[in-house]
Amino acid sequence: MQEELVKKATQYIANTYTRFPIAITRGEGCWLWDVNGRRYLDFLAGIAVCNLGHVHEKVVEGLAAQAKKLFHVSNLFYMEPQIKAAQMLVENSFGDKVFFCNSGAEANEAAIKLARRYSWSKYGEGRHEIIAMENSFHGRTVNTLAATGQKKFGVGFEPLTQGYVHVPFNDIEALKNAVTQRTCAVMLELVQAEGGVYVADTDYVRELREYTKGRDIVLILDEVQTGIGRTGRFFAYEHFGIEPDIMSLAKALGNGFPVGAIVATDEVMKAFVPGSHASTFGGNPLASAAVLATLNTIIDDNILKNAVESGEYLYQGLLRLQQKFPFIVEIRGMGLIRGIELSVDGDAVAREFLAEGIVLNCTKGTTLRLVPPLIIQKEEIDLFLEIADRIFERKKA
Repeated sequence: MQEELVKKATQYIANTYTRFPIAITRGEGCWLWDVNGRRYLDFLAGIAVCNLGHVHEKVVEGLAAQAKKLFHVSNLFYMEPQIKAAQMLVENSFGDKVFFCNSGAEANEAAIKLARRYSWSKYGEGRHEIIAMENSFHGRTVNTLAATGQKKFGVGFEPLTQGYVHVPFNDIEALKNAVTQRTCAVMLELVQAEGGVYVADTDYVRELREYTKGRDIVLILDEVQTGIGRTGRFFAYEHFGIEPDIMSLAKALGNGFPVGAIVATDEVMKAFVPGSHASTFGGNPLASAAVLATLNTIIDDNILKNAVESGEYLYQGLLRLQQKFPFIVEIRGMGLIRGIELSVDGDAVAREFLAEGIVLNCTKGTTLRLVPPLIIQKEEIDLFLEIADRIFERKKA
């Protein structure tokens, strides 16, 4: 059955992913099952999407209730679920206004457009350049590829959109030296997840915020992967004692239902007026119901507390593995986004984990990325650490 599905996928689906050789048929909590009935412990969560785990009862109930009322009417109408979802995001963040879309790339597109529109409306033409970071990742559209600080993603799609300058991550002097009269915004991931789980330095972030604020340069924080509790706070910026002007969200925002958003201050968001930007499906009733159920559950079930405690428990276990195995170069991350930097082929190690019943992935060739659901318990972490020890022991031999 599984081999047949893989064969059909090869025949009918575009070859844009190096897929795991298994067909997943169902999930529950932190576990997945393939079509043959084998169970896997999920340390990938749909790439940091299913923060509440798979098929969470409250999200299912929220979607089912809304599905019986209304799927879609477009943003030509007011929709109660969308208004409530926007209110929740505003009340739990720095922002004043929300724009809904469908994905992380779309959220970053909206953030870029808003930053440029704000600068244009205030200063006129010519102030449009955006400074982004080397090793960053912001999406797969032509524009967000241009913002991304990894050239490999843009190969074959040139020419990419102009108007971006890239500087080293965590280097405030390099950033200051890159600012010109053309600069309208700085775009930053507080954790470069796709880039290998590198965390921004607190002093760097605070100085960057002070510097950009003093020059009316918009600060865009890409929290597509770090938002909605992944780092142990609702949003990663809360760890750093600063607030951005624009924040992009997606992935975990609907716990698996496709939805994205940007949150911004009134001052910046007023640059968007009717006709300046839009999204047909953005924040439709189903998507908004998923957002509401997800956010309410994170608050009501104290999910952030578990993310902090489980994240620290996992981190300490990873440090013990690092002490034991010299090819573990570094443990990085915060909360429940962790990277294991190896001096050996990470893709091969990820395949060994899959063979042992653990789902995770490798970024940058040598970094194992761990982003399990935020509901994960110590017993499941212990199982992961036990299997990791066994796999690494074979590597040592």
